[in-house]
Amino acid sequence: MAGAALAACLMPVPVLAASSFPVTVTDALGRTVVVPRRPRRILPIFASNVEILCAIDGPDRIVGIEDWTRFPPEVMGRPRIGGRLGFSAEAVVGLAPDLVVVTPARQAVHQLLRPLDEVGIPLVVFHHPDIKAVLANIATMGRLIGREDVAADLRGRLDARMGAIARQVAGRPRPRVYLETGDNGNGGYQSVRPGSYCDDILLRAGADNVFAGRDHLSQVSGEAVLAADPDVILVAAATLPDVAGRPGWDGLRAVRTGRVHACPRAELLIPGPRVVDGIDRLARLFQDNGGR
Repeated sequence: MAGAALAACLMPVPVLAASSFPVTVTDALGRTVVVPRRPRRILPIFASNVEILCAIDGPDRIVGIEDWTRFPPEVMGRPRIGGRLGFSAEAVVGLAPDLVVVTPARQAVHQLLRPLDEVGIPLVVFHHPDIKAVLANIATMGRLIGREDVAADLRGRLDARMGAIARQVAGRPRPRVYLETGDNGNGGYQSVRPGSYCDDILLRAGADNVFAGRDHLSQVSGEAVLAADPDVILVAAATLPDVAGRPGWDGLRAVRTGRVHACPRAELLIPGPRVVDGIDRLARLFQDNGGR
C-alpha cells in the first residue's frame, strides 16, 4: 500500500498566494517566501518532505537528503547534508538547490535560515500538527514545484480514503490505546502527546489516546501505563518487544486479552502520504474484535 500511496504546519500550514510562478507562500514560521521560477533542483529536508515530493513528482529533481531519510529507495544514493546533530549550510549551497523544503522537527534546520536567505535560495518550512496539515502540505508542495494538478489529485484520493475510514469507524466502540513510539531504556517510554499529530491518527482510526488527559509531555513511566490500563497496546516497531516481561505489565488488560501489536513506524511517525495507510491499518485492527 505504501507504493500505491506514493504513486497514487509554530503556525497553520503555509498559506498560498499565487497561481503561477513566481509563487509566494507564508510558511509555518510566518515567513514570506518567494519561489521565482519552477524549481529544477529541490532539497527536501526531513523524511516526510521527501515522501510528499516523490508522491507528486518522483525523485528526479531531488539533489540531496538528510541522514534519517529511508524512503523511497530511489533517493538513497543522493548526497547527505546532515541530520540531528546539524546541517551544513556549505553542503546545502554546494548542491545548488533552487528550492529547499524543511520541517522544524529537526531544530538544527534553523541553522540554515539566514545562510540560505543571504545567498537567495528559497527555503520553505512545513509543519504538521495534525492530518489536515499533512494534506495541506501536499497541496502546497504541488504549488511550489509547479505540479498543482498532480498534488490536487493525490490529496483528493487521500481525502476520499479518510472519508471512507471516518464512515467505517463511526458509531463503533472506541478502545483506549497506548501507542509507544520509543523505549528510553530506563523504565521510561515515549508515547503520544494529547493534541499531537499521532494523537490525531488514533482519533481518526476510531480510538482514544489512553493519555489524552495528561499534560503535553511525551515521556511516560511504566507505572503510568499500569495505572492507565489500556485496552490496546501499539508499539511503533518492526518487531514486538517483550511487553509482557516488563514489571507488572503481564496484568494489563491489553496483555491479558492479547491486544498488543507492533505497527510500522513509517506509516505512523512520518507525516506524509503513507500516514493514510497507517490510519487505515489501525482502523481495521481496532474493528477486528476490538483490536484483538
